[in-house]
Amino acid sequence: MTTTVFDVLRGVTTATITTMLLKKGIRRCWMHGPMPLVPNDQRLIGPAFTLRFAPVREDLATPESWAKPISTRGAIEAMPEGCIAVADAMGVRTAGIFGDILVMRMMRRNVTALVTDGVVRDKAGVLATKLPVWCAGVAAPASVNGLTFVGWQEPIACGGCAIFPDDIIVADDDGAVVIPKDLLDFVAHEGAEHELYESWVVSEVERGVQLPGLYPPNDEAKARYQAWRKSRD
Repeated sequence: MTTTVFDVLRGVTTATITTMLLKKGIRRCWMHGPMPLVPNDQRLIGPAFTLRFAPVREDLATPESWAKPISTRGAIEAMPEGCIAVADAMGVRTAGIFGDILVMRMMRRNVTALVTDGVVRDKAGVLATKLPVWCAGVAAPASVNGLTFVGWQEPIACGGCAIFPDDIIVADDDGAVVIPKDLLDFVAHEGAEHELYESWVVSEVERGVQLPGLYPPNDEAKARYQAWRKSRD
């Protein structure tokens, strides 16, 4: 993802991104479950680093498993700077997949954010780390109470969406969406144009213009919009 595309995409809301992807026939791009732990009107973007949990297997999901090579600890050490960690926790809300210490280590590794359809624990400590988190809530029990960690950087399902490593994740106060990396340029540039048109529509509605013919636009609205757009150049 080039800096130019990154800068363009920062101005495109997750709501607009879902509309752009709908034009390409993609309906499952908004993850059901992850919402900002603390809404703060920020929009974050980064390549997906995927983590996968399976249902709990009592012989494998033990406190001792945290010291094994295949563990959440090992996965965190493999996370590249700038990534968004996306964890498939199967929507389980009774076991926190990460707590304050793990989240602090992610923060120290310059991970951009954590997105999961599961929950976190140690909320006060997680908030103190300042790592932005999108999740489905909070629970006191540790991950091994309800889940088994099985690996990272493989295709996962998170919140009903297929997430592949290095797909682009965008998260804001409306939740988190996934952009297939091959569609990044289309979504960024078409999305930016859509945002500009909607800003003009808002100004039209504010002065009393009716929506039919305006949104979506008829030929007359398109002409007025183009004239407005040229006046800004």
